[in-house]
Amino acid sequence: MLKKILIITGLILVGLFCIILSISIGVMQIPFQEVLKVLFTNEESIHRIIVFDLRLPRTLVATLVGICLSLSGCILQGVMRNTLASPTTIGVTSGASFVGYVTLVIFPDLYYLLTIGSVIGAFFTTIIIYSLAFSKGVSPVRMILSGLAVTALFGAFNDVIKVFFSERIVNAQSFIIGSLNGTTWEQFFMIFPFALVGVIICCFIPNKLNILMLGDEIAYSLGINVERFKLFLIVMASLLSGAAVAVAGLISFVGLIIPHIARLLIGSDYKYLFPATIILSTIFMTICDTIGRIIIMPAEMPVSVIISFIGAPFFLYLLRTRDMTK
Repeated sequence: MLKKILIITGLILVGLFCIILSISIGVMQIPFQEVLKVLFTNEESIHRIIVFDLRLPRTLVATLVGICLSLSGCILQGVMRNTLASPTTIGVTSGASFVGYVTLVIFPDLYYLLTIGSVIGAFFTTIIIYSLAFSKGVSPVRMILSGLAVTALFGAFNDVIKVFFSERIVNAQSFIIGSLNGTTWEQFFMIFPFALVGVIICCFIPNKLNILMLGDEIAYSLGINVERFKLFLIVMASLLSGAAVAVAGLISFVGLIIPHIARLLIGSDYKYLFPATIILSTIFMTICDTIGRIIIMPAEMPVSVIISFIGAPFFLYLLRTRDMTK
C-alpha cells in the first residue's frame, strides 16, 4: 500500500509540474517563477492577461477532458473486464458527436446547447448499445461489437452532415477535429460539473467495482444487483465522455491508454486505480496539448492528432499482447 501511495504522490507532483509547464510554454514564453507569481498575486501585467484569459482555462479544460475520458474508459474496462473497452470502442463518443453535429445544424447560434446535445447523444447511444448487447445479461464482447457497428453508422451520419450542412458548422472546427484551440472559461464551466460529479461518484464505488471484477456470480452472491450496477456505471461513463466531446470534439484513445498505464503502475484495485487514472490523464492531456501548441508555431496541431499518433500504436500493442477476454 505504501508503494502505491508513493507512486500516486509522485504522479501528483509530476502533474502539477506539467500544468505549470503548459501555462508557461507558448508563442510568448513565461518563466516558471512568473507563472507562479501571476497565479498567486493580483499584480496586473501582460503575463496575467495571457495566463488567466488564454492559457489557464485551456490547461484546465484539457485536464478535465482527460479526467472525463479516462474515468469513462476505466469504468468501462472494469464493467466489461476487457482492456480494449473505452468510450470510443463501444461507440459512445460517436453518438455524442452525431447529436452534437445535429445541435449545431439546428441551432448554429446557440453554442451552449452543444453540451446538452452531446450528453443526450452519449446517453441514448449507450442505451441503444446496451439494448443490442443484452441477452440474459450483457456480453462484453457483444457490447464492443455493437459499439463498433454503431460507431460506423454514426460516422456515416456525421459525414452526411459535413457534406450537406458545411456552412452551418463552419464555426465549429474545434469540435469537428478534436481541438482545444480557442478554449475559454465558458468551456471550463460547461465540463466542470460533469467532471466533479464523476470524481465524487468514483470515491464511493471502488469496493463494488473490485467485487464486480471477480465475476458476476460472486458479485450476485455478495448482494450486488449486477445488471443494475452495470447499467448505472455504463450510463455514468457515457455522460462523462459526452461532456468531454461537447467541449473538445471527438478525441480518441485517452479512455483506452490512461487506465491501462495506470493498471501497469498501480494494479487493478480501484481504490488506487481511480486516483492514478485522474492524475495520469492530467499529465497526458497537458503534455499532448502543449506539444500541439508548439510543434508548428505559430500555428497549432489539434490535440486529437497528437493523441492519435500515440494512441493508435498503443492500441495495436494491446491487440498483439493482451487477452481479448480480459
